[in-house]
Amino acid sequence: MNRIGCTLTLVLSTAVGIVMAQGEPLLGIDPAISNIPLDQVIRGNPQPNGIPSIGHEGDWLGWTPPTPAPQFVSQEEASEWIGDREPVVALELNGEARAYPLQILTYHEIVNDSLGGFPVAVTFCPLCNSSIAFDRRAPLTAELRDALLARNPDAPLIDLDQAFLDAYDFQNGELPDFVTSTEVTFGTSGLLYNSNLLMFDSQGSTLWSQILGQGNVGILTGVTLLNYPAQVISFEEFRASYPGSVVLSRETGFSRPYGNNPYPGYDDIGSPAFLFIGPDDDRLLAKSRVVSVELRGEAVAYPWEVLTAARVVNDQIGDLPVVIFWKGGTGSALDSAVIADGEDVGAVGVFSRNLDGRILSFSWDGDSFIDAETNSRWNLAGQAIEGGLAGSQLQGLPHDNTLWFAWAAFRPETRIYGVAE
Repeated sequence: MNRIGCTLTLVLSTAVGIVMAQGEPLLGIDPAISNIPLDQVIRGNPQPNGIPSIGHEGDWLGWTPPTPAPQFVSQEEASEWIGDREPVVALELNGEARAYPLQILTYHEIVNDSLGGFPVAVTFCPLCNSSIAFDRRAPLTAELRDALLARNPDAPLIDLDQAFLDAYDFQNGELPDFVTSTEVTFGTSGLLYNSNLLMFDSQGSTLWSQILGQGNVGILTGVTLLNYPAQVISFEEFRASYPGSVVLSRETGFSRPYGNNPYPGYDDIGSPAFLFIGPDDDRLLAKSRVVSVELRGEAVAYPWEVLTAARVVNDQIGDLPVVIFWKGGTGSALDSAVIADGEDVGAVGVFSRNLDGRILSFSWDGDSFIDAETNSRWNLAGQAIEGGLAGSQLQGLPHDNTLWFAWAAFRPETRIYGVAE
Protein backbone atom coordinates (compact mmCIF):
# COMPACT_ATOMS: atom_id res chain seq x y z
CA MET A 1 0.00 0.00 0.00
CA ASN A 2 1.31 3.45 -0.87
CA ARG A 3 2.01 5.28 2.37
CA ILE A 4 1.15 8.59 0.76
CA GLY A 5 -2.46 7.39 0.55
CA CYS A 6 -2.59 6.59 4.27
CA THR A 7 -4.18 8.79 6.88
CA LEU A 8 -1.82 10.27 9.46
CA THR A 9 -2.75 8.60 12.73
CA LEU A 10 -0.92 8.57 16.05
CA VAL A 11 -0.88 5.02 17.35
CA LEU A 12 1.39 4.52 20.33
CA SER A 13 0.45 7.56 22.37
CA THR A 14 -2.09 5.65 24.46
CA ALA A 15 -2.51 2.14 25.77
CA VAL A 16 -5.36 1.69 23.31
CA GLY A 17 -3.10 2.65 20.44
CA ILE A 18 -0.73 -0.27 20.91
CA VAL A 19 -3.51 -2.83 21.40
CA MET A 20 -4.22 -4.49 18.10
CA ALA A 21 -6.32 -7.60 18.73
CA GLN A 22 -7.83 -9.52 21.65
CA GLY A 23 -6.25 -7.05 24.03
CA GLU A 24 -2.73 -8.13 23.06
CA PRO A 25 -0.07 -5.51 22.32
CA LEU A 26 1.27 -5.14 18.80
CA LEU A 27 3.84 -7.90 18.20
CA GLY A 28 4.14 -8.33 21.97
CA ILE A 29 5.96 -4.99 22.25
CA ASP A 30 5.97 -3.45 25.73
CA PRO A 31 5.38 0.32 25.29
CA ALA A 32 6.42 0.94 28.89
CA ILE A 33 10.04 0.45 27.79
CA SER A 34 11.14 3.09 25.28
CA ASN A 35 13.65 5.85 24.59
CA ILE A 36 11.59 7.86 22.09
CA PRO A 37 8.39 9.91 22.58
CA LEU A 38 5.56 7.51 21.80
CA ASP A 39 3.21 10.31 20.82
CA GLN A 40 5.46 10.95 17.81
CA VAL A 41 5.16 7.43 16.43
CA ILE A 42 2.87 7.41 13.41
CA ARG A 43 1.13 4.64 11.51
CA GLY A 44 2.12 4.57 7.85
CA ASN A 45 0.76 1.10 6.97
CA PRO A 46 -2.18 -0.75 8.51
CA GLN A 47 -0.35 -3.88 9.63
CA PRO A 48 3.07 -5.35 10.43
CA ASN A 49 4.82 -6.51 7.26
CA GLY A 50 2.06 -4.90 5.20
CA ILE A 51 5.12 -3.87 3.21
CA PRO A 52 6.62 -7.37 3.29
CA SER A 53 10.28 -7.66 4.15
CA ILE A 54 12.22 -10.39 2.36
CA GLY A 55 13.71 -13.33 4.27
CA HIS A 56 11.73 -12.65 7.45
CA GLU A 57 11.42 -15.78 9.58
CA GLY A 58 8.15 -14.68 11.19
CA ASP A 59 7.98 -13.26 14.69
CA TRP A 60 8.11 -15.57 17.69
CA LEU A 61 4.52 -14.79 18.72
CA GLY A 62 3.09 -15.67 15.31
CA TRP A 63 1.81 -12.21 14.37
CA THR A 64 3.55 -12.37 11.00
CA PRO A 65 4.29 -15.43 8.83
CA PRO A 66 7.68 -16.10 7.27
CA THR A 67 8.47 -14.60 3.88
CA PRO A 68 10.59 -16.21 1.14
CA ALA A 69 14.36 -16.02 1.38
CA PRO A 70 16.09 -13.65 -1.09
CA GLN A 71 17.05 -15.10 -4.46
CA PHE A 72 19.85 -13.81 -6.68
CA VAL A 73 20.62 -13.70 -10.39
CA SER A 74 23.66 -12.94 -12.51
CA GLN A 75 24.45 -9.40 -13.61
CA GLU A 76 23.68 -10.42 -17.18
CA GLU A 77 20.21 -11.63 -16.26
CA ALA A 78 19.54 -8.55 -14.12
CA SER A 79 20.55 -6.26 -16.99
CA GLU A 80 17.39 -7.35 -18.82
CA TRP A 81 15.26 -5.42 -16.32
CA ILE A 82 17.52 -2.89 -14.63
CA GLY A 83 19.00 0.18 -16.32
CA ASP A 84 22.66 1.15 -16.16
CA ARG A 85 21.98 4.32 -14.15
CA GLU A 86 19.52 2.70 -11.74
CA PRO A 87 20.55 2.85 -8.07
CA VAL A 88 21.47 -0.31 -6.21
CA VAL A 89 22.72 -0.87 -2.69
CA ALA A 90 26.17 -2.43 -3.06
CA LEU A 91 27.46 -4.41 -0.10
CA GLU A 92 30.76 -6.27 0.06
CA LEU A 93 31.83 -8.38 3.05
CA ASN A 94 34.70 -10.84 3.27
CA GLY A 95 35.30 -10.60 -0.47
CA GLU A 96 31.67 -11.38 -1.41
CA ALA A 97 29.57 -8.61 -2.98
CA ARG A 98 25.89 -8.32 -3.88
CA ALA A 99 23.63 -5.64 -5.34
CA TYR A 100 20.18 -4.91 -3.94
CA PRO A 101 18.26 -2.76 -6.48
CA LEU A 102 16.22 0.07 -5.01
CA GLN A 103 13.46 -0.80 -7.47
CA ILE A 104 12.93 -3.94 -5.34
CA LEU A 105 13.75 -2.47 -1.93
CA THR A 106 11.18 0.30 -2.52
CA TYR A 107 8.45 -2.37 -2.23
CA HIS A 108 10.01 -4.42 0.60
CA GLU A 109 12.28 -2.01 2.54
CA ILE A 110 14.20 -4.84 4.25
CA VAL A 111 16.12 -7.81 2.87
CA ASN A 112 17.32 -10.30 5.47
CA ASP A 113 20.33 -12.08 4.02
CA SER A 114 23.71 -13.65 4.79
CA LEU A 115 26.81 -12.29 3.06
CA GLY A 116 30.46 -13.19 3.47
CA GLY A 117 29.52 -15.38 6.42
CA PHE A 118 27.68 -12.57 8.24
CA PRO A 119 23.92 -12.30 8.91
CA VAL A 120 22.86 -8.96 7.41
CA ALA A 121 19.78 -6.81 6.88
CA VAL A 122 19.87 -4.44 3.91
CA THR A 123 17.29 -1.68 4.36
CA PHE A 124 15.76 1.25 2.47
CA CYS A 125 13.30 3.83 3.80
CA PRO A 126 11.92 5.76 0.79
CA LEU A 127 10.49 8.55 2.93
CA CYS A 128 14.01 9.42 4.15
CA ASN A 129 15.97 8.13 1.12
CA SER A 130 17.88 6.12 3.70
CA SER A 131 19.84 2.96 2.74
CA ILE A 132 21.63 1.19 5.59
CA ALA A 133 23.00 -2.34 6.12
CA PHE A 134 23.17 -3.96 9.55
CA ASP A 135 24.49 -7.08 11.20
CA ARG A 136 21.45 -9.07 12.36
CA ARG A 137 23.16 -10.11 15.59
CA ALA A 138 21.76 -7.90 18.37
CA PRO A 139 24.50 -7.68 21.03
CA LEU A 140 23.35 -8.20 24.60
CA THR A 141 24.64 -7.37 28.06
CA ALA A 142 23.86 -9.86 30.82
CA GLU A 143 20.91 -7.73 31.92
CA LEU A 144 19.43 -7.58 28.42
CA ARG A 145 20.02 -11.31 27.88
CA ASP A 146 18.08 -12.09 31.04
CA ALA A 147 15.26 -9.72 30.08
CA LEU A 148 15.02 -11.26 26.62
CA LEU A 149 14.93 -14.84 27.91
CA ALA A 150 12.32 -13.93 30.52
CA ARG A 151 10.13 -12.72 27.65
CA ASN A 152 11.09 -15.33 25.04
CA PRO A 153 12.82 -18.38 26.57
CA ASP A 154 13.44 -19.84 23.11
CA ALA A 155 15.34 -16.84 21.75
CA PRO A 156 18.57 -18.16 20.18
CA LEU A 157 21.80 -16.96 21.79
CA ILE A 158 24.95 -16.68 19.70
CA ASP A 159 28.44 -15.86 20.95
CA LEU A 160 30.02 -12.77 19.43
CA ASP A 161 33.35 -13.26 17.67
CA GLN A 162 36.30 -10.92 18.00
CA ALA A 163 35.81 -9.50 14.51
CA PHE A 164 32.33 -8.29 15.50
CA LEU A 165 33.59 -6.79 18.76
CA ASP A 166 36.50 -5.01 17.05
CA ALA A 167 34.19 -3.55 14.37
CA TYR A 168 31.67 -2.46 17.01
CA ASP A 169 34.38 -0.78 19.07
CA PHE A 170 35.79 0.99 15.98
CA GLN A 171 32.35 2.26 14.97
CA ASN A 172 31.11 3.38 18.37
CA GLY A 173 34.30 4.28 20.24
CA GLU A 174 33.25 2.15 23.17
CA LEU A 175 32.47 -1.50 23.79
CA PRO A 176 29.71 -2.31 26.30
CA ASP A 177 30.05 -5.45 28.38
CA PHE A 178 28.40 -7.77 25.88
CA VAL A 179 28.05 -11.40 26.92
CA THR A 180 26.18 -12.80 23.92
CA SER A 181 23.81 -11.87 21.10
CA THR A 182 20.56 -12.99 19.56
CA GLU A 183 20.29 -13.36 15.80
CA VAL A 184 17.09 -11.91 14.40
CA THR A 185 15.38 -11.13 11.14
CA PHE A 186 13.57 -7.83 10.66
CA GLY A 187 10.13 -6.94 9.40
CA THR A 188 8.37 -3.63 8.72
CA SER A 189 6.14 -2.64 11.63
CA GLY A 190 3.96 -0.24 9.63
CA LEU A 191 5.03 2.49 12.06
CA LEU A 192 7.20 5.56 11.54
CA TYR A 193 9.22 7.81 13.80
CA ASN A 194 10.54 11.07 12.31
CA SER A 195 9.09 9.74 9.04
CA ASN A 196 11.58 6.87 9.30
CA LEU A 197 10.89 3.16 9.10
CA LEU A 198 10.49 1.40 12.44
CA MET A 199 11.54 -2.21 12.01
CA PHE A 200 10.55 -5.04 14.34
CA ASP A 201 12.65 -8.08 15.15
CA SER A 202 11.66 -11.73 15.13
CA GLN A 203 12.84 -12.64 18.64
CA GLY A 204 12.76 -9.65 20.98
CA SER A 205 9.42 -7.86 20.49
CA THR A 206 11.18 -4.56 19.90
CA LEU A 207 10.77 -1.65 17.47
CA TRP A 208 14.00 -0.38 15.86
CA SER A 209 14.64 2.91 14.09
CA GLN A 210 16.23 2.24 10.72
CA ILE A 211 18.32 5.43 10.73
CA LEU A 212 19.52 4.93 14.30
CA GLY A 213 19.92 1.16 14.00
CA GLN A 214 18.79 1.05 17.60
CA GLY A 215 16.04 -0.58 19.65
CA ASN A 216 13.57 2.12 20.66
CA VAL A 217 10.42 0.49 22.06
CA GLY A 218 10.35 -2.88 23.84
CA ILE A 219 12.66 -5.34 25.59
CA LEU A 220 15.78 -4.51 23.55
CA THR A 221 15.46 -0.73 23.82
CA GLY A 222 18.90 0.85 23.72
CA VAL A 223 20.62 -1.96 21.85
CA THR A 224 22.57 -0.56 18.90
CA LEU A 225 23.25 -2.70 15.85
CA LEU A 226 26.56 -2.90 13.99
CA ASN A 227 26.39 -1.02 10.67
CA TYR A 228 28.14 -2.15 7.50
CA PRO A 229 29.44 0.26 4.83
CA ALA A 230 26.86 -0.11 2.08
CA GLN A 231 26.95 2.18 -0.98
CA VAL A 232 24.14 3.35 -3.23
CA ILE A 233 25.70 3.35 -6.70
CA SER A 234 24.54 2.79 -10.27
CA PHE A 235 24.13 -0.71 -11.61
CA GLU A 236 26.80 0.13 -14.18
CA GLU A 237 29.24 1.16 -11.42
CA PHE A 238 28.45 -2.04 -9.51
CA ARG A 239 29.18 -4.20 -12.55
CA ALA A 240 32.51 -2.46 -13.15
CA SER A 241 33.56 -2.63 -9.49
CA TYR A 242 32.34 -6.13 -8.63
CA PRO A 243 32.39 -8.26 -11.82
CA GLY A 244 30.75 -11.63 -11.42
CA SER A 245 28.83 -10.65 -8.27
CA VAL A 246 25.13 -11.35 -8.08
CA VAL A 247 22.01 -9.18 -7.92
CA LEU A 248 18.83 -9.53 -5.85
CA SER A 249 16.18 -11.17 -8.02
CA ARG A 250 12.71 -9.88 -8.77
CA GLU A 251 11.48 -13.38 -7.92
CA THR A 252 10.59 -12.42 -4.36
CA GLY A 253 7.42 -14.44 -3.89
CA PHE A 254 5.37 -11.23 -4.23
CA SER A 255 3.79 -9.50 -7.20
CA ARG A 256 4.88 -5.88 -7.25
CA PRO A 257 5.40 -3.31 -10.06
CA TYR A 258 9.18 -3.37 -9.69
CA GLY A 259 10.81 -0.57 -11.60
CA ASN A 260 7.99 1.88 -10.87
CA ASN A 261 8.33 4.53 -8.18
CA PRO A 262 5.25 4.96 -5.96
CA TYR A 263 6.68 8.25 -4.68
CA PRO A 264 7.27 10.29 -7.88
CA GLY A 265 8.65 13.73 -7.18
CA TYR A 266 9.16 12.97 -3.50
CA ASP A 267 12.76 14.24 -3.48
CA ASP A 268 11.81 17.60 -4.99
CA ILE A 269 13.88 20.08 -2.97
CA GLY A 270 10.89 22.33 -2.32
CA SER A 271 8.39 19.67 -1.28
CA PRO A 272 7.50 18.97 2.36
CA ALA A 273 8.42 15.77 4.19
CA PHE A 274 5.56 13.30 4.44
CA LEU A 275 4.25 12.02 7.79
CA PHE A 276 6.89 14.07 9.61
CA ILE A 277 6.06 15.82 12.88
CA GLY A 278 9.60 16.16 14.21
CA PRO A 279 11.55 19.35 14.77
CA ASP A 280 12.62 21.50 11.80
CA ASP A 281 16.26 22.48 11.31
CA ASP A 282 16.48 25.36 8.85
CA ARG A 283 20.24 25.20 8.39
CA LEU A 284 19.38 23.34 5.17
CA LEU A 285 16.15 22.85 3.23
CA ALA A 286 14.18 19.85 4.50
CA LYS A 287 14.61 17.76 1.34
CA SER A 288 18.30 18.57 0.84
CA ARG A 289 20.36 15.45 0.23
CA VAL A 290 23.19 14.89 2.67
CA VAL A 291 25.76 12.19 3.24
CA SER A 292 25.31 11.46 6.93
CA VAL A 293 28.07 9.84 8.95
CA GLU A 294 28.25 9.00 12.63
CA LEU A 295 31.44 7.59 14.08
CA ARG A 296 32.52 7.35 17.69
CA GLY A 297 29.79 9.68 18.85
CA GLU A 298 30.39 12.44 16.28
CA ALA A 299 27.74 13.14 13.64
CA VAL A 300 28.53 14.95 10.39
CA ALA A 301 26.39 15.88 7.38
CA TYR A 302 28.00 16.55 3.99
CA PRO A 303 25.56 18.49 1.78
CA TRP A 304 25.12 17.04 -1.69
CA GLU A 305 25.59 20.45 -3.30
CA VAL A 306 29.03 20.74 -1.68
CA LEU A 307 30.02 17.28 -2.86
CA THR A 308 28.83 17.77 -6.44
CA ALA A 309 30.93 20.94 -6.70
CA ALA A 310 34.06 19.59 -5.00
CA ARG A 311 33.85 15.93 -6.11
CA VAL A 312 36.18 15.06 -3.22
CA VAL A 313 36.15 16.13 0.42
CA ASN A 314 39.07 15.30 2.70
CA ASP A 315 37.96 15.65 6.31
CA GLN A 316 38.42 14.28 9.80
CA ILE A 317 35.79 12.80 12.10
CA GLY A 318 37.18 12.68 15.59
CA ASP A 319 40.68 11.29 15.18
CA LEU A 320 39.84 9.45 11.97
CA PRO A 321 40.86 10.99 8.61
CA VAL A 322 38.08 10.38 6.08
CA VAL A 323 37.35 11.07 2.42
CA ILE A 324 34.05 11.41 0.61
CA PHE A 325 33.95 10.76 -3.14
CA TRP A 326 31.11 11.97 -5.40
CA LYS A 327 30.61 10.87 -8.99
CA GLY A 328 27.76 11.44 -11.45
CA GLY A 329 25.91 8.70 -13.29
CA THR A 330 23.45 7.36 -10.69
CA GLY A 331 19.75 8.18 -10.93
CA SER A 332 17.36 9.07 -8.12
CA ALA A 333 14.92 6.38 -7.00
CA LEU A 334 12.41 9.03 -5.90
CA ASP A 335 12.23 11.38 -8.88
CA SER A 336 10.45 9.87 -11.87
CA ALA A 337 7.49 7.49 -11.98
CA VAL A 338 9.88 5.02 -13.63
CA ILE A 339 13.06 4.61 -11.58
CA ALA A 340 15.22 4.05 -14.66
CA ASP A 341 14.27 7.57 -15.80
CA GLY A 342 15.26 9.24 -12.52
CA GLU A 343 17.33 12.40 -12.53
CA ASP A 344 21.09 11.89 -12.34
CA VAL A 345 21.97 12.80 -8.76
CA GLY A 346 25.25 10.91 -8.62
CA ALA A 347 26.59 8.65 -5.89
CA VAL A 348 29.11 8.76 -3.07
CA GLY A 349 31.67 6.65 -1.28
CA VAL A 350 32.91 7.27 2.27
CA PHE A 351 36.27 5.85 3.31
CA SER A 352 39.07 6.06 5.82
CA ARG A 353 42.12 7.86 4.40
CA ASN A 354 44.36 5.68 6.54
CA LEU A 355 45.75 2.91 4.33
CA ASP A 356 48.14 0.62 6.20
CA GLY A 357 49.23 3.47 8.47
CA ARG A 358 49.68 5.99 5.67
CA ILE A 359 47.31 8.98 5.48
CA LEU A 360 46.30 9.72 1.90
CA SER A 361 44.81 12.92 0.51
CA PHE A 362 42.61 12.84 -2.58
CA SER A 363 41.49 15.02 -5.47
CA TRP A 364 39.50 14.69 -8.71
CA ASP A 365 41.32 15.05 -12.05
CA GLY A 366 38.22 15.14 -14.27
CA ASP A 367 38.21 11.40 -14.83
CA SER A 368 38.96 9.62 -11.55
CA PHE A 369 39.99 10.10 -7.94
CA ILE A 370 43.74 10.46 -7.34
CA ASP A 371 45.81 10.39 -4.17
CA ALA A 372 48.56 12.99 -3.87
CA GLU A 373 51.00 10.63 -2.19
CA THR A 374 51.35 8.00 -4.97
CA ASN A 375 49.31 9.44 -7.87
CA SER A 376 47.28 6.22 -7.91
CA ARG A 377 43.78 6.27 -9.41
CA TRP A 378 40.75 5.11 -7.46
CA ASN A 379 37.16 4.29 -8.37
CA LEU A 380 33.96 5.13 -6.51
CA ALA A 381 34.13 1.83 -4.61
CA GLY A 382 37.46 2.86 -3.05
CA GLN A 383 39.47 0.46 -5.20
CA ALA A 384 42.86 1.53 -6.56
CA ILE A 385 42.71 0.76 -10.28
CA GLU A 386 46.01 2.24 -11.50
CA GLY A 387 49.35 3.31 -10.05
CA GLY A 388 51.59 2.15 -7.25
CA LEU A 389 48.67 1.24 -4.99
CA ALA A 390 46.76 -0.68 -7.70
CA GLY A 391 44.83 -3.52 -6.10
CA SER A 392 44.49 -1.75 -2.74
CA GLN A 393 41.13 -1.16 -1.09
CA LEU A 394 40.22 1.76 1.15
CA GLN A 395 38.29 0.87 4.28
CA GLY A 396 34.65 1.74 3.70
CA LEU A 397 32.83 3.59 6.47
CA PRO A 398 29.14 3.26 7.39
CA HIS A 399 27.15 6.20 6.04
CA ASP A 400 23.79 7.10 4.58
CA ASN A 401 22.41 9.25 1.75
CA THR A 402 19.69 10.86 3.82
CA LEU A 403 17.24 13.69 3.31
CA TRP A 404 18.21 16.48 5.70
CA PHE A 405 14.98 16.69 7.70
CA ALA A 406 15.35 13.11 8.92
CA TRP A 407 19.04 13.23 9.80
CA ALA A 408 18.65 16.57 11.58
CA ALA A 409 15.70 15.24 13.60
CA PHE A 410 17.69 12.25 14.81
CA ARG A 411 21.02 14.04 15.16
CA PRO A 412 20.30 17.74 15.85
CA GLU A 413 23.86 18.23 17.07
CA THR A 414 25.28 17.21 13.68
CA ARG A 415 28.08 19.24 12.18
CA ILE A 416 27.41 20.37 8.61
CA TYR A 417 30.53 20.37 6.48
CA GLY A 418 31.04 23.71 4.72
CA VAL A 419 28.38 25.53 6.75
CA ALA A 420 29.45 27.97 9.47
CA GLU A 421 27.79 27.31 12.81
